[in-house]
Amino acid sequence: MFLPISKEDLNLRNIEQLDFIIITGDAYIDSPSFGTAIIGRTLERFGYSVGIISQPNWNNEADFKQLGQPKLAFLINSGNMDSMVNHYTVNKKRRQKDSYTPGGQIGKRPDRAVIVYSNLVRKIYRDIPIIIGGIEASLRRLAHYDYWDNKVRKSILIDSAADLLLYGMGERSVIELAQALESGLNINDITFIHGSAFKTKNIANVYDKIFLPTFKEVSSDKIQFAKSFVIQEQNSDPYKAKPLIEEYEQGWFVVQNLPAEPLSTLELDDVYEMDFENEAHPSYTEEVPALSETQFSITSNRGCFGSCSFCALTFHQGRIVRGRSTESMLKEAVKMTEHKNFKGYIHDVGGPTANFLKEQCKNANKLGTCTNKKCLHPTPCKSLDVNHENYLITLRKMRNLDNVKKVFIRSGIRYDYLLLDKNNKKFIKEIAQNHVSGQLRIAPEHISDNTLKFMGKPKKEVYEKFVAEFNKASKDCNKEQYVVPYFMSSHPGTTLLDALELALYLKKTGQNPEQVQDFYPTPFTLATCMYYTELNPYDLKKVYVAKSREDKALQRALLQYYKKENRSLVHKALKLLGKEKLAKDLFKN
Repeated sequence: MFLPISKEDLNLRNIEQLDFIIITGDAYIDSPSFGTAIIGRTLERFGYSVGIISQPNWNNEADFKQLGQPKLAFLINSGNMDSMVNHYTVNKKRRQKDSYTPGGQIGKRPDRAVIVYSNLVRKIYRDIPIIIGGIEASLRRLAHYDYWDNKVRKSILIDSAADLLLYGMGERSVIELAQALESGLNINDITFIHGSAFKTKNIANVYDKIFLPTFKEVSSDKIQFAKSFVIQEQNSDPYKAKPLIEEYEQGWFVVQNLPAEPLSTLELDDVYEMDFENEAHPSYTEEVPALSETQFSITSNRGCFGSCSFCALTFHQGRIVRGRSTESMLKEAVKMTEHKNFKGYIHDVGGPTANFLKEQCKNANKLGTCTNKKCLHPTPCKSLDVNHENYLITLRKMRNLDNVKKVFIRSGIRYDYLLLDKNNKKFIKEIAQNHVSGQLRIAPEHISDNTLKFMGKPKKEVYEKFVAEFNKASKDCNKEQYVVPYFMSSHPGTTLLDALELALYLKKTGQNPEQVQDFYPTPFTLATCMYYTELNPYDLKKVYVAKSREDKALQRALLQYYKKENRSLVHKALKLLGKEKLAKDLFKN
């Protein structure tokens, strides 16, 4: 049974007043791939009544009143994506499709949805607690560079009417919050929850704190912004972090409490074994496109120690990886086979990184992650515990279930980590034989070692070694299969010469990438910090950034040199580099 979305649903359940109402910018899909469903089901499991208001019309107050006033709080999120990323391309042009809306219709949520929703709820319900969360709130919890405004914006707590912000993966935090509210605590006194942030004018009770540079400093001085980023990253581990305080004008402070500890394997299993319908709400007359990508996919893990510069997972899910048990994933797979729409194919078994299924080392569980050292970059840590056997066992058992024809891996595979496994050939052979549908998509992102250094990705030689091993394994299996790489243009640190190096590599290897992602600056990533400041925040050295429309167009054109419409740009890039003679190499058949 879906969570209630109307007064009629409340009457059917004999609910006079809900404990919590979740307002979301997405359509309501009751699936563990959607944060609204997970938080709603988690609260329900602990005995709280929860209703959903999905994609309300922000120009109509009646939409926000349809379930009445909750006893305890409104919980507000923008959906599974930041609303600005959802609405705009990297060129700041309006998108034509919203995958999280029935029929892909655009315009069903406002820009900066969390701010708009929370301010409207505060106008209607003056005294009810408002809690914000999800990806948009989580990654805007402190001052952040906003690409669309091209400036440093304040914490979303300052711009919204929210009383509290829950950041990261919020199951544990939201239950602690619910219990505190139920016990009668005033929302202004709930300042102790790990994985939360709040605004206040009194910081006397915040102990062992670290003061970040003030908002005035980070919004006017790029060096201070870079320094603040490093402090925040150093305090992103639940076992080592300290409370962070950011000062604003008029006596306000934003306090970020310690991150919540990641769920244990048992707790993670419990989350994904809740009674989800695994469907969009039946009130929708059109399909929600995002469901087709996730409906028959299984989340195997959370967290990522890959630390790619352009990814915000360090600040959202954290670097400590926790995996689910084989038994739990098999139970979910069996349930999928009983679904009326299941055709025999499990589309993915993975997470942020498919082959990260457990903690990176024995210290991560007890001591947390290293403060000033990354697990894989610039070189892999010697303490890494690399073993893929449990993942392989899970895949074998899953593909042998009744009514399962094929189990695919479509999440990213971190191939530098895979190659560290002494049994890597066994793993590669097994996925080539059983878990690839002609193409294996991976994300080297670039081929220039200079660019890869800034991306936090492994060197070119590591990528080439993996491709060679996969091609050999496919040949040994008598299968014609290919690695399909994703590449990114204009990442901070990438020069025009780096882009040319990639273009020549693509020509040499006979690749014509149809999809090239221009770097998209989103809040709370290392790459966005470099983009805005043009500095490496760790040493404050200058970083080249392609910012102008022309610079970015030249890099992108080189990566797609084979397109006729790009020839003039490619010639211009070669001329700027003094490499005009290379045109014949790029354009010859």
